[in-house]
Amino acid sequence: MEGRQCYDLLVIGGGSGGLACAKEAAQLGKKVAVVDYVEPSPRGTRWGLGGTCVNVGCIPKKLMHQAALLGGMIHDASHYGWKVAQPPHDWGKMAEAVQNHVKSLNWGHRVQLQDRKVKYFNFKASFVNPHMVCGVSKGGEETLLSADHIVIATGGRPRYPTHIEGALEYGITSDDIFWLKESPGKTLVVGASYVALECAGFLTGLGLDTTVMIRSVPLRAFDQQMASLVTEHMAVHGTRILRGCTPLRVERLSDGRLQVIWVDLASDKKDTGTFDTVLWAVGTVSVFILPCFQPVGLSVLSPVTRPPSGPGL
Repeated sequence: MEGRQCYDLLVIGGGSGGLACAKEAAQLGKKVAVVDYVEPSPRGTRWGLGGTCVNVGCIPKKLMHQAALLGGMIHDASHYGWKVAQPPHDWGKMAEAVQNHVKSLNWGHRVQLQDRKVKYFNFKASFVNPHMVCGVSKGGEETLLSADHIVIATGGRPRYPTHIEGALEYGITSDDIFWLKESPGKTLVVGASYVALECAGFLTGLGLDTTVMIRSVPLRAFDQQMASLVTEHMAVHGTRILRGCTPLRVERLSDGRLQVIWVDLASDKKDTGTFDTVLWAVGTVSVFILPCFQPVGLSVLSPVTRPPSGPGL
């Protein structure tokens, strides 16, 4: 156990909100520390400092959309007199470039914290008392941190529909799609949030066979006239839309592909399809650190989940 370190402000969570809070407080002359740790996804995906937007959200999504748009421009170029053949897309090359850019942003955030004299700790944290946390490193070493004020900014993670057989064993989420080193191939995206539609959009744009399965309405919290225009546009450009359907189970076939059995909720008719990848985009769980006030040696990270609210990641 390392000696206790004291701060004016301790921020648990190194995403957009946590980092902004820490840097602003440091600019006001406060002694500040940030604790951040990424629990690997069920597929083993992990990333660095910066939170969802930097690592598995806005930034890699926009870069992959740009890749898809460039493919569309090459396709359209012939209509403007350019004699350009449509080359096949290299997912591995794109993924490497996207991931290297994200890693540069991770490093940039660490440098910014250092420049503002904010101490960064990469470990799990749990409360010992209202003004003290215990951090546990990957190697099991424990460090006590105390602060006058503690901000919890741990964000959320994609939710797996664990009531569906095979969902957790064989599916991925937005935590994984941007870190795949190989093409996901023929993909089923389950969900109708903007995360689901954005992922399906760039996958289609990159030339992949992509299906979106929608249980009820797309973009529920958005204007439905605009939501209809979005899905109509996607369908015209090659995305298959399955409406009023919900998956029942996912099975792995002998060739390694995934067979999905689903039901049409209107007719109660079952159907099947074979895919290389199943991507779940069905809401989030929020993770909090509970003030458990346990003895330090028994301290643990305590997650609390809540039903997804809204269409976000």
